[in-house]
Amino acid sequence: MEQQKRIIGFDLARAYAIFGMYIVNFNIVFGNYHDTSLAAQFLALFSGNSSTVFVMLAGMGVALMTNRLNYTDEERKKLKNTINQRAWFLFFLGLLLYTWWPADILHFYGGYMHLAALMLFLDKKYYLFAATGAVIIFHILLLIIPYETGWNFATLEYNDFWTFNGFMRNTFYNGWNSIFPWLAYFMVGMYLGRLNWALWHTQKRMFGLGFGLFLAVFILQTLSNILPINADWKFYINADYLPPFLPFVLNTIGFGLMLIATFMYLSKFLAGNRWAIDLAKTGQMTLTHYISHLTIGMIVFAVFTGKPYTAKMNDTDAVSPLIILIFAIIYFIASYYFSKLWAQKYPNGPFEMLMRKIAG
Repeated sequence: MEQQKRIIGFDLARAYAIFGMYIVNFNIVFGNYHDTSLAAQFLALFSGNSSTVFVMLAGMGVALMTNRLNYTDEERKKLKNTINQRAWFLFFLGLLLYTWWPADILHFYGGYMHLAALMLFLDKKYYLFAATGAVIIFHILLLIIPYETGWNFATLEYNDFWTFNGFMRNTFYNGWNSIFPWLAYFMVGMYLGRLNWALWHTQKRMFGLGFGLFLAVFILQTLSNILPINADWKFYINADYLPPFLPFVLNTIGFGLMLIATFMYLSKFLAGNRWAIDLAKTGQMTLTHYISHLTIGMIVFAVFTGKPYTAKMNDTDAVSPLIILIFAIIYFIASYYFSKLWAQKYPNGPFEMLMRKIAG
């Protein structure tokens, strides 16, 4: 029963991440990044936090999948092989999707999972070492390669992605969710997946740590906008998503810890509720809903608003943030009912089934 409660909390957190990604991605293509209205500021709250939570939960899922203590050597080998096969599946699926959606995260997942497979059965403290190392390596690369290399930030296009140098640079350093430093989120998630979330102490400690990180960065950012400091330092402290500097990483990890701890706590009250179980099924189909909203969702929204889908930022012909929010809510409700109906016949979502069929 306790295991069921924890899994429901995990899946409800994934459902939140799906909803947040709907808002963020619809806003990137159809919204105005520079809009300062109240509705636009509300949408901006999901920027960064949704994707980072998404990656943390992915790492947590890998850890939960391999969380037994007494695996045989043959079982460990089989699990590593399954994870590597799924990593290749996501990598190539993501590259295919990239031709339609240049901000794809799936091919980066392939990189995270390959590295995770190497560390799968190590003590959980090494996951935190790896997370720290990923952030440090990213900051070392900043001293070597200008972050804007390859980017057209006016349209959020990456100019040389399909060249060898551009692909490697984008994948490991300055892509949307590059391995350095984004591997840190995946490894923190793996650490979380090794914790005993049935304990109130774990829930309280993780929420407190997350709140401390989030508050510390918030205070630092507030002070940076009040005190007369160097413009470069001010940019470093307040940068959002691109580039993912240390303050951004700490802030979003803090938010993720609070969110996950909250859902794990609430799960003991929600485990028996029908609507919570159905909503958890939405979280179980993250891959399906991720691909769906970037294809079907984008096309439907483009037709509904009369705006062409270009996968480029277009501030001059933007849709109202309120319309984006309403559409994201409606599309999420549709996702919820699709998941509920699909789960009555199949144990996994369509793309989850495809992944298991091809990659185990």
